[in-house]
Amino acid sequence: MSNVSTRWMSPKERRDLGRAQRKQMARADHSKLHPAARKATALDLVARSMHGRVPALIKLKYKLMSESPFAYFRGAAPVMGADLAAWHSTGIVSQICGDAHVRNLGAYASPDGRLVFDINDFDETIRAPFEWDLKRMAASLVLAGRAAGQKEASAQSAVVACVRRYSAQMREFAQMPLLEMARYQVHRINVAKPVHDALVKAERATPALTLKQLTEKGEKPKSERRFKVLPPMLTRVTGAQRTAVLGAVGPYLETIEPQRQRLLSYYRPVDVAFKIVGTGSVGLRDYCVYMEGNGPLDPLFLQIKEEAPSAYAPYLPAGRFAQHNGQRAAMGQRAMQMQSDPFLGWTHIGDRQYLVRQLNDHKGSINLEDLAGDGLKAYAEVCGELLARGHARSCDPMVIAGYLGSGAVFAGALATFGSAYADQTEKDWSALCRNNHPGKSNKARR
Repeated sequence: MSNVSTRWMSPKERRDLGRAQRKQMARADHSKLHPAARKATALDLVARSMHGRVPALIKLKYKLMSESPFAYFRGAAPVMGADLAAWHSTGIVSQICGDAHVRNLGAYASPDGRLVFDINDFDETIRAPFEWDLKRMAASLVLAGRAAGQKEASAQSAVVACVRRYSAQMREFAQMPLLEMARYQVHRINVAKPVHDALVKAERATPALTLKQLTEKGEKPKSERRFKVLPPMLTRVTGAQRTAVLGAVGPYLETIEPQRQRLLSYYRPVDVAFKIVGTGSVGLRDYCVYMEGNGPLDPLFLQIKEEAPSAYAPYLPAGRFAQHNGQRAAMGQRAMQMQSDPFLGWTHIGDRQYLVRQLNDHKGSINLEDLAGDGLKAYAEVCGELLARGHARSCDPMVIAGYLGSGAVFAGALATFGSAYADQTEKDWSALCRNNHPGKSNKARR
C-alpha cells in the first residue's frame, strides 16, 4: 500500500484509508505466529547474515548470542525479519527502526547540547509495515520482563501499555496541526526510572571520559595519546588500513552540513582503532578515529561503522537508498529522530559502506536489571510514545490512527504475539546452544 497519493486527500479520506486496511489484515490477527511459514531454519538465517563479516569475529558473535534468549534476540533480527515477512501485513508503510527492542532506545546529546532520549539504533531501518517495529518491541518487552524476573502477566501488561500508549499518541498526532506534530517533544521521559537512570549515565559520558577510557599516553615522554589495546574489543589500526580509514573522512564530509565541515576542519586525526560493538553488529567493520581540536583536552571521537543491508531488505521493494547502506541508516535516523547527531553522515572504504557518527557523546542506555518491578511498564509506555513519534514523522498518522482505532484490540493481539514470539525465540536460542556453531567451546560440544 502506498501512503502517497497523486491528489490531495481530506483527513476523513486518509482515516478511512487506514480503516479499510483492516480488511487486508484484521487487528486481532496480529496475535498469530506462523513458524511453519519459515522457508529456512533460524540457524540457517543467522549463518547467512554472517556472510561478508570478519571471519575471526564470527565465533565471538555466536558466543554473545548464546548468553541468553535476549542476547540471541538482539543478534537475530534477520530471523524475525523473515518471520514477519512470511505472513500478512497491514500494508501501511512508514520508516521503521527495524530493530526496535528495549535496549535500542537511549540517551544522547542533541545538537544544542541538551540530553534527549529516543530510538538510537538504525542499522536495520527501512520503509516497511509500521507494525513490524511494534511486534519486535512486544517480543523484546516479554523477553526483557522474563530476564528481569517479571511474571508473564506483568510482561504482557507492559506490551499492552506500550501499544495503548502508541495508539493514543497516534490519535493525538492525527488531530494536531502538521507543523506542531513535526515539532512534538515527548514530555513523559522522566516519569520512567529506567529512562532517568539512562539520562544520568549519559550526563557522565563526556568526551573527556571517553578519552580516559579508550586512550592512554604513549611510552615516550613527549608522545601523543593513542588508543589502548584491549583485545579483542579494541585494537589499534596502523599502516595502509589506517590510511584507508582516514581517507574515508573526505567523502563523509560531503554528507554533512557546511558548518559541521568547517568545525571538523579544526580537528586533526591522532589515532585509529578497530572496535567491537553491540551484538548484532559484531563481525562488521567498526573503526574509531580519535581527533584533537584545541589541544589534548579537546577530543572528538568519530565512529565509522560498516552497514550491511537491512535484515528486511530481501522481502521489500528496493528503497531510495538501497545502493548505500550507510546513507540508508543515516537518512532513516534523520527521518525518525526529533534531533540527531550533528555529525551523522556516511562514507565508503573500498566497496564497503559505512555510517559515520560521534562515538559515546553523552550516550546512555538501560540495562535489563532496570526493568524490574514497575520499571518495565513505565518504560514500555515511553517506548510506545517514541515509536509513535518516529512513525508519525515518516508516515501519515491519520492512516495509522484509522487502522488502530482505540488500540485495545491491537494491543491485546500484540501482547499474545509478544509471548508467542518470546517462546519461539527461546526455542531458537536453545537450538543455537545445542548446535556445533563456531562460538561453542569444544567442551560444550562434547
